[in-house]
Amino acid sequence: QAQLVESGGGLVQAGGSLRLSCAASGGTVNMNVMGWFRQAPGKEREFVAAINRFGSSTRYTDSVKGRFTISAISRDSDKNTVQLQMNGLKPEDTGIYYCAAARQFLIATNRYGYDYWGHGTQVTVSS
Repeated sequence: QAQLVESGGGLVQAGGSLRLSCAASGGTVNMNVMGWFRQAPGKEREFVAAINRFGSSTRYTDSVKGRFTISAISRDSDKNTVQLQMNGLKPEDTGIYYCAAARQFLIATNRYGYDYWGHGTQVTVSS
Protein backbone atom coordinates (compact mmCIF):
# COMPACT_ATOMS: atom_id res chain seq x y z
CA GLN A 1 0.00 0.00 0.00
CA ALA A 2 1.61 3.23 -1.17
CA GLN A 3 1.84 5.90 1.47
CA LEU A 4 3.08 9.50 1.47
CA VAL A 5 3.65 11.32 4.76
CA GLU A 6 4.55 15.01 4.88
CA SER A 7 6.37 16.84 7.67
CA GLY A 8 8.09 20.16 8.27
CA GLY A 9 5.29 22.68 8.00
CA GLY A 10 4.83 25.51 10.46
CA LEU A 11 4.58 29.23 11.06
CA VAL A 12 7.34 31.52 9.80
CA GLN A 13 7.79 35.22 9.20
CA ALA A 14 8.08 36.62 5.70
CA GLY A 15 11.60 36.17 4.40
CA GLY A 16 12.14 33.06 6.49
CA SER A 17 12.74 29.46 5.46
CA LEU A 18 11.13 26.05 5.94
CA ARG A 19 12.01 22.60 4.69
CA LEU A 20 9.24 20.15 3.92
CA SER A 21 9.84 16.42 3.73
CA CYS A 22 7.74 13.69 2.18
CA ALA A 23 8.41 10.07 3.11
CA ALA A 24 7.14 7.60 0.55
CA SER A 25 6.80 3.91 1.21
CA GLY A 26 5.01 0.83 -0.06
CA GLY A 27 5.18 0.74 -3.83
CA THR A 28 7.72 3.44 -4.49
CA VAL A 29 8.86 1.49 -7.54
CA ASN A 30 5.76 2.89 -9.22
CA MET A 31 6.46 6.49 -8.18
CA ASN A 32 8.35 7.88 -11.14
CA VAL A 33 7.65 11.52 -10.37
CA MET A 34 7.22 13.09 -6.93
CA GLY A 35 6.13 16.62 -6.31
CA TRP A 36 4.44 19.22 -4.19
CA PHE A 37 1.15 21.03 -4.57
CA ARG A 38 -0.37 23.65 -2.31
CA GLN A 39 -3.85 24.90 -1.60
CA ALA A 40 -4.72 28.24 -0.04
CA PRO A 41 -8.13 28.84 1.57
CA GLY A 42 -10.78 29.31 -1.08
CA LYS A 43 -8.41 28.48 -3.93
CA GLU A 44 -7.74 25.46 -6.05
CA ARG A 45 -4.84 23.14 -5.44
CA GLU A 46 -1.86 24.34 -7.48
CA PHE A 47 1.39 22.81 -8.64
CA VAL A 48 4.55 23.94 -6.84
CA ALA A 49 7.45 21.69 -7.86
CA ALA A 50 8.27 18.16 -8.95
CA ILE A 51 11.24 15.90 -9.61
CA ASN A 52 11.66 12.66 -11.53
CA ARG A 53 12.89 9.50 -9.83
CA PHE A 54 16.42 9.89 -11.19
CA GLY A 55 16.69 13.48 -10.04
CA SER A 56 17.64 14.49 -13.57
CA SER A 57 14.62 16.68 -14.19
CA THR A 58 12.82 19.21 -12.04
CA ARG A 59 10.04 21.66 -12.66
CA TYR A 60 8.77 24.65 -10.69
CA THR A 61 5.87 27.00 -10.90
CA ASP A 62 7.04 30.50 -11.85
CA SER A 63 6.20 32.10 -8.52
CA VAL A 64 8.68 29.92 -6.59
CA LYS A 65 11.58 29.78 -9.04
CA GLY A 66 14.80 30.91 -7.38
CA ARG A 67 13.30 30.52 -3.91
CA PHE A 68 12.28 26.84 -3.63
CA THR A 69 14.42 23.78 -4.33
CA ILE A 70 13.15 20.22 -4.64
CA SER A 71 15.42 17.23 -4.07
CA ALA A 72 15.04 13.48 -3.79
CA ILE A 73 16.77 11.07 -1.46
CA SER A 74 16.49 7.34 -2.01
CA ARG A 75 16.96 5.46 1.22
CA ASP A 76 16.42 1.87 0.11
CA SER A 77 14.55 -0.11 -2.47
CA ASP A 78 11.09 0.77 -1.21
CA LYS A 79 11.45 4.05 0.64
CA ASN A 80 12.10 7.45 -0.81
CA THR A 81 12.13 10.95 0.59
CA VAL A 82 11.49 14.15 -1.30
CA GLN A 83 12.32 17.49 0.27
CA LEU A 84 11.23 20.98 -0.60
CA GLN A 85 13.55 23.71 0.68
CA MET A 86 11.63 26.97 0.80
CA ASN A 87 13.58 30.21 1.20
CA GLY A 88 12.46 33.80 1.00
CA LEU A 89 8.93 32.84 2.01
CA LYS A 90 6.11 35.27 1.28
CA PRO A 91 2.61 35.52 2.77
CA GLU A 92 1.21 34.31 -0.54
CA ASP A 93 3.05 31.01 -0.01
CA THR A 94 0.64 30.23 2.82
CA GLY A 95 -1.43 27.10 2.39
CA ILE A 96 -1.61 23.37 2.90
CA TYR A 97 1.25 21.67 1.09
CA TYR A 98 0.58 18.22 -0.32
CA CYS A 99 3.09 15.65 -1.45
CA ALA A 100 2.11 13.76 -4.58
CA ALA A 101 3.53 10.93 -6.66
CA ALA A 102 2.86 9.82 -10.20
CA ARG A 103 3.36 6.59 -12.11
CA GLN A 104 4.01 8.39 -15.37
CA PHE A 105 7.57 9.43 -16.21
CA LEU A 106 6.85 12.92 -17.52
CA ILE A 107 6.45 15.67 -14.95
CA ALA A 108 2.88 16.92 -14.90
CA THR A 109 1.75 20.23 -13.46
CA ASN A 110 -1.89 19.22 -13.28
CA ARG A 111 -3.13 17.47 -10.16
CA TYR A 112 -4.84 14.82 -12.28
CA GLY A 113 -1.45 13.59 -13.42
CA TYR A 114 -0.70 12.28 -9.94
CA ASP A 115 -1.81 8.96 -8.48
CA TYR A 116 -0.84 9.13 -4.83
CA TRP A 117 -1.33 11.91 -2.28
CA GLY A 118 -0.35 12.68 1.27
CA HIS A 119 -2.65 14.32 3.79
CA GLY A 120 -0.84 17.66 3.71
CA THR A 121 1.11 19.92 6.06
CA GLN A 122 0.22 23.51 6.90
CA VAL A 123 2.59 26.34 6.00
CA THR A 124 1.75 29.81 7.31
CA VAL A 125 3.84 32.85 6.43
CA SER A 126 3.14 35.99 8.44
CA SER A 127 3.80 39.47 7.11
